Amino acid sequence: MRIKSAILTAALVVSLIGAAAAPAATQGTEAEGYSGAFIEFETANAAVNDYTVNGQVVVDNLRVQSAGEAGGSGEGGVGVGVGADSTVSIDGAAVQSQSSGAARASVAFESGAQLEANDNRRGVVRITADGGDQVVQANVSGDASQEGDNRVVVTGDDGAQGTFIVVGEGNISANGDGQVTAAVGEGGQVVYRQYDGERSDSEQQQEQLIQDGTAAAELFVRGAADSEGGSDGGDNETSVVTYDEDTSAEVTSRSESQINATVDRTQQQGKVVVVTVAESAVQSAESLEVLIDGEAAAQADSYGEVQQSAEEGDEPRYLVRQSSSAEAAVDVVVGIDGFSERQLSIQDADDGESTPTDMGNGDNGTDGDGETDTDGDDGSSADGPGFGALAALIALTAALVAAAARRR
Repeated sequence: MRIKSAILTAALVVSLIGAAAAPAATQGTEAEGYSGAFIEFETANAAVNDYTVNGQVVVDNLRVQSAGEAGGSGEGGVGVGVGADSTVSIDGAAVQSQSSGAARASVAFESGAQLEANDNRRGVVRITADGGDQVVQANVSGDASQEGDNRVVVTGDDGAQGTFIVVGEGNISANGDGQVTAAVGEGGQVVYRQYDGERSDSEQQQEQLIQDGTAAAELFVRGAADSEGGSDGGDNETSVVTYDEDTSAEVTSRSESQINATVDRTQQQGKVVVVTVAESAVQSAESLEVLIDGEAAAQADSYGEVQQSAEEGDEPRYLVRQSSSAEAAVDVVVGIDGFSERQLSIQDADDGESTPTDMGNGDNGTDGDGETDTDGDDGSSADGPGFGALAALIALTAALVAAAARRR
């Protein structure tokens, strides 16, 4: 009987091991939301609710619907060519599926639209109009004001700002009640970026590069102060956002004095890459330099010079600007003059001798459509969260079996 009891106990422990090894409910495909280092949100049947960045709810709810089914301007719904009507109220297409990977969560809607929320200090969201023209509608608690046909700026009660940007064919508008409505042509995007305070002139320039399609990717590199428990080198230490379906990028290694990344494009046309680096991730933000394929890039004096490098293809140039993030950070804006696969390095000009930490198999990289590279670590490796409890359960099982054997 003792042996049978021990076997039953061991079976129960094994079942508990399986439960401990399962991912958190907020991280799986059947999840009802996502909670990361910087962002969190919930999903309902047809909406993303309470989108939170750095502990502040910045978007109360967001819905997406195909333009043909949305009500408003004339018969047949809101057309991209007739402008986004801020008086339109859409029901929203049902949420079809959810998934999450390293520093990213994705939501697919039945209308064909795809939402990608990136777990970084700016909480960047991309809504891509797949499956035809789409209408995107968000309700915000702050004051929403329109800046041209392609941008709406939201200012919260604390003065922090966020920006909705239409990329590609489409337009956007806001009414006085905090409702933001965008109509986007197939293949276009609505991008949202959140700031800790009032956005700077430099960040407005970055928004323009994204809107024009000149910026192909943003890379975010965290410091130890941003990391859970102050650790360094975890799966979510970097976040990569791609705005161009022809572009993929990943941070390949990092050290206190150097960050290495690979940026690959199927098109030769040059593009701009924005890298936001926590000052705690580098020894000296004031002496950073950029290398492209091992060769030093020229330092630019303006965003115009960086854009010229990308568009005219004469030589790579870079610009370093202070970020408005509450945590000290710098934006390194790099104009790369031409593409296939390019190696980008940001390093301390005074000390390039530190050995970079290998980031693995590109677990925080993205493929051409901005989705997570599934070849990388899925976060379930032995050194991940919960491994200590898992090891203890295994040890307990072994002890029970051994005790049963001694009593026979």
